[in-house]
Amino acid sequence: MSAPPQALHRRPHRNWSLWALLAAAILSLTAAVWFASYRYFQSEELQRAGGRLSLYRSTVLAEVERFEHLTQVLSVDPYVIAALEDGANDLLNTRLMDFAQAAGLDAIFLMDVDGLTTAASNAGTEGTFVGQTYAFRPYFQAALDGETGRFYGIGATTGLPGYFIADPVRDAGGRVIGVVAIKINLLPFEASWRDAGEEVMLADAQGVVLLASDPAWRYRTFAPLTEADRHVIQQARQFTGQPLDLLDWDVSGDRATILGAERLHVATEDLPFGWQLHYLASDEAVVTRASLAAGAVLVLAALGLIVAQLQRARRLGAALRRSEAEEADLRQANERLATEIEDRRRAERRLRETKEELERASRLAALGQLAASVTHELGQPIAAMRNHLTAHEITRHGDTRLTRFMGDLVDRMEGITRQLKFFARSDTEPFEQVDLRECVAAVVALVRPSADVADVEIDYVAPAYPVLARGSRLRLEQVLTNLFRNGIDAMEDAQDRRLTVRLGVEDGGVWVDVADQGHGLGEASLAQLSEPFYTTRESGQGMGLGLAISTGILADHGGHLDARDGVAGGTVFRMVLPLGTQQDVAAQ
Repeated sequence: MSAPPQALHRRPHRNWSLWALLAAAILSLTAAVWFASYRYFQSEELQRAGGRLSLYRSTVLAEVERFEHLTQVLSVDPYVIAALEDGANDLLNTRLMDFAQAAGLDAIFLMDVDGLTTAASNAGTEGTFVGQTYAFRPYFQAALDGETGRFYGIGATTGLPGYFIADPVRDAGGRVIGVVAIKINLLPFEASWRDAGEEVMLADAQGVVLLASDPAWRYRTFAPLTEADRHVIQQARQFTGQPLDLLDWDVSGDRATILGAERLHVATEDLPFGWQLHYLASDEAVVTRASLAAGAVLVLAALGLIVAQLQRARRLGAALRRSEAEEADLRQANERLATEIEDRRRAERRLRETKEELERASRLAALGQLAASVTHELGQPIAAMRNHLTAHEITRHGDTRLTRFMGDLVDRMEGITRQLKFFARSDTEPFEQVDLRECVAAVVALVRPSADVADVEIDYVAPAYPVLARGSRLRLEQVLTNLFRNGIDAMEDAQDRRLTVRLGVEDGGVWVDVADQGHGLGEASLAQLSEPFYTTRESGQGMGLGLAISTGILADHGGHLDARDGVAGGTVFRMVLPLGTQQDVAAQ
């Protein structure tokens, strides 16, 4: 029974309304999460800013208080009193210079009751305080009244700002006869704030910025100065040459706007002399973290909608799949049958390969037992024969044709037993990283005499990059020696006697090709050539163990040996090994 036309007309409208409500709910949730996350991360950032502010407050306070009592000590120094009473300034100048250098002060200077500087640590230098009058400075006036004077301002002589501390100097009767003062340089604080990438300001009680990480803020004011304040500053020459313009600055709660940029703001006023320390921090990281949190909520909501749509599509698809069930069952049955047939074929191939491997393993195991027995039984007789021949040569004063012939036979027997020992021994030598270029170069040098005798040219050009593999260098050289000698022997009757050697890196492995110009593989396969005692040479020219030994060595190294007929004739043997570490490929 079909739905009424009016119901069909209302359903799309109802769906769109539902989607609109759902979208509005998701956006509202995302906004709520953003604001909540922003407040949370902002509180964290303000706590961090408070910690940094506390650290900078401690450093400023420590620097100011570090020399608090130095002027009191200097005021009772006999050299200082004597300089005011007797005018012995030269010795005092040297003494004050030593004190200033040791303490890290900008200057130490002594003034008479008129404010004239009579001795200073910078005497004799350009910009010395000696001869300058500082009676206008508030710190001098306070000290002249018998109190400790403190003052921050721009130096009237040097033009450099500093923090001044002064104390009166009294004679034996207690009468004030002069004032001793020190100047502390606080500008390094600016450099440290700036190097740390942070925004910090130090202002005095009138709201004048004394120090700032941004030089554009220095000597600006937080609020307009009164005429009285400007008069006091002008009389003390505190900020000579500075207009003391108003800083574009506004503070509202824990936020501040400076020069149009909004920042998080924390401040402290618990510093001496009514100073204020302000720390500003960007809220970019806060906004980013809040946006990430809101984005995560939005992504989760989108995933939820996607899952809901997938479930709806799955329900619609289930009805279609039911109508196609029979066809699907038939198709699956055909696929299962094809899979079973292919699995059976693979099982049969694996069975044949396993049988062949077992036969080969059995032959090699039998050969190993035979080799161990033969090498053990022949070892002592061969050694005895060698000793008898040596004794014969010693007693008969030299070798003879017979001893040389017998010696050659003994050498051949020892060579045979050495080859057989490969199947009987268990190598435990450690693997190392080997550059195959060095192995090939060593083998070329080893077989060069044999190649020259056989009139064979060795064509080898080493690549410019390392060809690295992990293994035993001596055993890899043994494989290469077997391949080189097989190639040289194969070209005994060839006209073009050239042995071509190439190596490189390819498909996650390293390879070495040894190509001769001989008669090729012919009817023999590599599996046959790798069988022990199988040889294509004439009787007495070899035991047929070289390729069997080489195949075993490469198998121990996780590699293998390939063989194919060359394009222009001959045979190409390829030794393949796993790639070593830190390969420098040719493309570099």
